[in-house]
Amino acid sequence: MVGSQVPVIDLGPWRSGGAQDRARTAARVDEALRAAGFLLVTGHGVDPSLAARIREAARAFFLLPAAAKEPYAVTVGGRGWLGPGAEANSYAEGTASPPDLKESWSLAADDPTGDPAVDAEWFRPNAWPAEVPALRPLVTEYLGLMRALSDELLEILAAALGLAEDHFTRHTSHPTWGFNVNWYPGTETVGPPLPGQFRIGAHTDFGTVTVLDRQLGAGGLQIHTDAEGWQDAPYDPAALTVNIGDLMARWTGDRWRAGRHRVLPPPAHTPAEELISLVYFYECDAHTRVESLPAPVGRVVHEPVDSHAYLRGKLDAISVREGNAT
Repeated sequence: MVGSQVPVIDLGPWRSGGAQDRARTAARVDEALRAAGFLLVTGHGVDPSLAARIREAARAFFLLPAAAKEPYAVTVGGRGWLGPGAEANSYAEGTASPPDLKESWSLAADDPTGDPAVDAEWFRPNAWPAEVPALRPLVTEYLGLMRALSDELLEILAAALGLAEDHFTRHTSHPTWGFNVNWYPGTETVGPPLPGQFRIGAHTDFGTVTVLDRQLGAGGLQIHTDAEGWQDAPYDPAALTVNIGDLMARWTGDRWRAGRHRVLPPPAHTPAEELISLVYFYECDAHTRVESLPAPVGRVVHEPVDSHAYLRGKLDAISVREGNAT
């Protein structure tokens, strides 16, 4: 089962154990990221009640009439409301599909660097729904926790490769990031799925690490591995789900695989199922040069890429517009 390839890793021994404990944790991470690109993390210190309060506030926004949400409408990579039909993640793999069956409240890095060109593209102010004032302080608190946790995960990843712990975090002094609150309503809202339509189509994430707080559901997350194909993702209510994205896979010379995944459509036997996921996408400093680690760590030498030229191309690919709508 895919669960055997997606271990639950307690961060406690990494944080407070000795050298042997830290080495053991790093080795388990290396094994998991080679197999599936995913792991579950406990001992992270994030209070689950915070995520619950974010879900409550976000749901109040999503249940507003469309006319109230429309002023906040943006395209993928923007800051605000991604409404029905705005996104089709399968296009990141070059696969045509109907739009994803979801809505999102989307935020991104907003602390300016002082470089006008970089700030205009990657560090613009975030929008917040005036109708739900509780959302901003809750999300702001959560984002601080996600930033710290993501840097810690990058330190573990460096240790797992036998590198200095700051090998990746030296490139996150002023990083970009994205955060989506994804609402997956039932068929009474989105209608019956079209052929090939998912809540989120099959894709890999684009950055370094993604930290996901998810809910268990029949129409939930699936993970793809070469050994077993598509399988339901393992779930632990105390754990956050972590996967690596394309930039990290390139950085490691494909030693690790970007975690391929999808979110199933509302299931026929529970068509009213409603789920909300909190998804934090971590990246790196703008225009970091990402070069594959050489053998014996890396397996494949990719051409170096500008991290944010790469990210922009991927974000543009999944935006639904005339010409890529099915």
